[in-house]
Amino acid sequence: MNLNLITLANIKMIVKTFPIKRIQIFKEEIVIYIDSSFILYFLVFLKYHTLCQYKILISLSGIDYIKKQNRFELVYDLLSVKFNSRIRIKLSVNQLQMVESCENVYIAAGWFESEIFDMFGIFFSNHSNLRRILTDYGFEGYPLRKDFPLSGFIELRYDDSQKRIVTDYIQFSQEYRTFDFLSPWK
Repeated sequence: MNLNLITLANIKMIVKTFPIKRIQIFKEEIVIYIDSSFILYFLVFLKYHTLCQYKILISLSGIDYIKKQNRFELVYDLLSVKFNSRIRIKLSVNQLQMVESCENVYIAAGWFESEIFDMFGIFFSNHSNLRRILTDYGFEGYPLRKDFPLSGFIELRYDDSQKRIVTDYIQFSQEYRTFDFLSPWK
């Protein structure tokens, strides 16, 4: 993909229309950093404007930068089939901030947003069915956060009855691990 005149004209138009934090071109792809409060309006603009037409949400992913004040970064990858171009939208949020759901604009965002909620704990407002999809219902914590505990075979927990921290060995249940090597067809 080459950055053509249509794409450069789009960049100028976008800068005039929205409060953009930063624009960069990385490996011939446009990366736009925007404030999280404008994400829904920006995605609607990119999808329906005649010079953009980014009709496909390829992916929506999260990144955890634990040292930053806004520790999470959401990355929206969009594709315009008509103009054969891709654009990447990035926004930074903290762990208490809600992001507006874009599943009404891109139907594929429903799964992506549920996955990000399940793995990172980022909440999306106005999502139709925000729930855990990859972990168990009783699972506590968010596995892709950098501060998620990795304890090995020992679990540390607070016991209310003893009023102290207790260490227990973790017992992994391995069902279906007993094999009968005698073939029933012999």
